[in-house]
Amino acid sequence: MKEIILKKAGEIFSKYGFKSVTMDDIANGLGISKKTIYKFYKNKVELIDEAVCYFHDEMHKTITNICAVGYNAIQENFEIKRMFKEMFKNSDDSPMYQLEKYYPKTYENIIENEFLLFKECITNNLEKGIQEGLYRKDINKELATKFYFSLMLSVHDSKLYTYNKNTMNKLELCALEYHTRAIATAKGLQILEEQLEKTEI
Repeated sequence: MKEIILKKAGEIFSKYGFKSVTMDDIANGLGISKKTIYKFYKNKVELIDEAVCYFHDEMHKTITNICAVGYNAIQENFEIKRMFKEMFKNSDDSPMYQLEKYYPKTYENIIENEFLLFKECITNNLEKGIQEGLYRKDINKELATKFYFSLMLSVHDSKLYTYNKNTMNKLELCALEYHTRAIATAKGLQILEEQLEKTEI
């Protein structure tokens, strides 16, 4: 039951935001009483903390599965991007920005964990791309990872962007294209163009 609550809460938070959603909304979405939720979580903050961690773990599993398929480095990044598009397809606002604004402690924890996951994933992708001849051999892997992480994080800053339907997807796609163009070889750029052609915005 606890996992069912976490999964549903994560879906509702990502769609409607962390601030406006109430425990009643989550109970109604699950078709259970609010009392049942309070058996597992003493308040909304605790539920948000665990829902975000659960979401992060599920995301990590999905990314690991994508990386195990055997795509080339550029295809792999686009497959991960498609996964994020599906996750946030109903979001009109940035869940990360809302966390930062209304639940800063949860935000700090998730950013720290996010960077560790992101660093490992991108470093592996960079090494793979270099071996495949899709990324330049002379790139600074540590800087490229930090630049890309900062770029993707900035996409979730509503002080920089105005969000409406599908804005997040478009911005993340632009960030991925920008990152890839900065490090790709001529062969890599050709694959990038192929991926862009078949990617729905």
